Amino acid sequence: MKIKSTLLALSLCLSFAAQADNAPKNIIFMIGDGMGPTYTTAYRFYKDDPATKDIETTVFDRILVGMSRTSPAKVDGYITDSAAAATAMATGVKTYNGAIGVDEHKHPVETLFEKAKAKGKATGVAVTSQVNHATPASFLAHNEYRRNYVEIAKAYLDSDADVILGGGQKYFSKDLVNQFKSKGYRYLDNINKLDSVKSGKVLGLFANVQLPWVVNEPKAHKLSQMTQKALELLSQDKKGFVLLVEGSLIDWAGHNNDIVTAMGEMDEFARSIKVAEQFVKQHPDTLLVVTADHSTGGLTVGANGKKAWHPEVLRNVKASPDRIASKLNTVKKWQPELTSLLGFEPNKHEWNALKKARAQGESEFTDEIKRIIDIRSNTGWTTGSHTAMDVQVFAFGKGYKKFIGSQDNTDLAKKLESFL
Repeated sequence: MKIKSTLLALSLCLSFAAQADNAPKNIIFMIGDGMGPTYTTAYRFYKDDPATKDIETTVFDRILVGMSRTSPAKVDGYITDSAAAATAMATGVKTYNGAIGVDEHKHPVETLFEKAKAKGKATGVAVTSQVNHATPASFLAHNEYRRNYVEIAKAYLDSDADVILGGGQKYFSKDLVNQFKSKGYRYLDNINKLDSVKSGKVLGLFANVQLPWVVNEPKAHKLSQMTQKALELLSQDKKGFVLLVEGSLIDWAGHNNDIVTAMGEMDEFARSIKVAEQFVKQHPDTLLVVTADHSTGGLTVGANGKKAWHPEVLRNVKASPDRIASKLNTVKKWQPELTSLLGFEPNKHEWNALKKARAQGESEFTDEIKRIIDIRSNTGWTTGSHTAMDVQVFAFGKGYKKFIGSQDNTDLAKKLESFL
């Protein structure tokens, strides 16, 4: 018996040693909020070069490995919100919609970030929403309700996260910012100052709430810039790091049923994935995992019984529909500029609809612009909310094979935690 016990102990030690050898030092976890499979398909066609015979693949095609099931705790049925989904991916525990890092009974559950900190690793988030929005909050805080934004912002003081980048100035009072400073954080309210940060902890809040839509600032590349800087800062930690990057506004565009804005957000998220992918190539002890928390809007590539989709319509639009409507709502000679911003000349029927909607108000004007773009591109939507469909999982780097196949969103957390 003693020999068997010794052999068992030796076997376990060797198993743990092998597991440790295969574990990545660094983890980059990227979430395209609301980015269901139709979004990545639409993005492939959106980026396709019409001058070539083939449809070019994207970074999503290159690193696709599996699927993830997204349902929340049974108490809330089959369709998740971002909070329940993020909590599942941060803790490995199913919970109710609206929960931030707590279980069904509102008890705090240890997160991936907390476990990483306990192992001496650095942690950070870079997002395009406010930094205290549902997804990042579920990794950095514990709260019974996702919209307790001020409480969640205050809780970030105790998270000890090394890098916090995104929007959300509205929720961080001057006193709270000073408390962060007293804990050693450098505070930035302008993303142009980000390059000046070479080391140490940083709290960067670059908008009152969300960052601007990518389509309105196509050359800014803010998410990829934040991703690059976060990787630069976190990789200075000798024990490794865990970084969460979220393309938050893919979801917001989906809720708005706004295909132009959604493709702009997808493009910047893809660019940020490429930044992470390049980091992995240079640091082979790093794992990159990309997924979505759920799908939003019931997006369809093709609608109205027609076997067609026209991404060239989207490529030519020069601003988000809400920006166009806001800009032209009170301009006297608005038609020529609208044509220029849309990239096409509306027909007589479309002009009449646009004039009527504009007279009703900015919101109606925005909706009509989106409707015309949807008709011209033949884009469809089934809802302004979330859907229950499975989402894709993408992975690259050390340990990526663990994510091949179909899995629950809680499995993502468990697999990532197993590397710590």
